[in-house]
Amino acid sequence: MGNTSSMLTQYDIEEVQEHCNHTFSQQEIVSLYQRFCQLDRNGAGFISAEEFLSVPEFAVNPLCQRLLRMVDGLNFKEFVAFLSAFSSRATMQQKIEFIFKVYDTDCNGKVAFNDILDVLRDLTGSFMSEQQRQQVLAHVLEEAGYSKDSLLELADFIKILGNSGLKMEVEVPVD
Repeated sequence: MGNTSSMLTQYDIEEVQEHCNHTFSQQEIVSLYQRFCQLDRNGAGFISAEEFLSVPEFAVNPLCQRLLRMVDGLNFKEFVAFLSAFSSRATMQQKIEFIFKVYDTDCNGKVAFNDILDVLRDLTGSFMSEQQRQQVLAHVLEEAGYSKDSLLELADFIKILGNSGLKMEVEVPVD
């Protein structure tokens, strides 16, 4: 599986399915493998940040730099695991865990007010003033029972987002 010029075996497909908690069908994994091979231009068996940036939808994403931290150097199995949060079969917990990782840039298991503010800055750009961002965030945290000084953990994200009806899905085209 490390060499992208080889074909996936049934064993490889099942192994990837197991690794991503069966969030993708076997057909979807084959399609994802074809896409992975297209992105892995030098055939190294992993996708670099530069290769990810060749995907226009990825490059224009306001969270692109945060996502690059998570995707640079992924092999195929890791690539599918990364995308699994966007599967319609992913659980709400899997989706929230992914979101938490986007916010937890230092990977310490805690998200501070300023971490969330940084993401809000990326998402809103010049459409909101810094003061508006801080006010909105303080209000949202207060509504959820937290303050600006709170350090949120994954369990807090699950509590806040768990019943939100969060939709994070990408359809994988299959031939």
